[in-house]
Amino acid sequence: MPHIALQISGAPDTALTKGVAAAVADLTVEVLGKPRELIAVTIQYLDPAQWIIDGRPLTEHGRNAFQLDISITDETNTKAEKARYLEQVFARLSELIGNLHPTSYIHVIDARAAAYGYGGLTQERRYQQALR
Repeated sequence: MPHIALQISGAPDTALTKGVAAAVADLTVEVLGKPRELIAVTIQYLDPAQWIIDGRPLTEHGRNAFQLDISITDETNTKAEKARYLEQVFARLSELIGNLHPTSYIHVIDARAAAYGYGGLTQERRYQQALR
């Protein structure tokens, strides 16, 4: 935890994949304070002709786009931290991907501790075990 799912318009690009994975992991550590060893990133590339904004595909807009979802345990980050994360991720991905459409979304998913976890344990269970 956290898990980051990133969709990027365009053809698969190994160098871009490595660059954006490192960038979002770095910002997740620096801004949200998450442990690097628990960050998982999945990246998927989508055909710009299949990515529709305002009723038109990105190919008509002549722009790129991304959608980033990050799941974190609820109540572990402040509104200010999440706002700073969105700002910095958008700026960094703008640099790496280039020519971004402003309608590129970032969703910080505050998952309930009792309904989210890894390695077969919920975050709530980990919290309770740490108290003992």
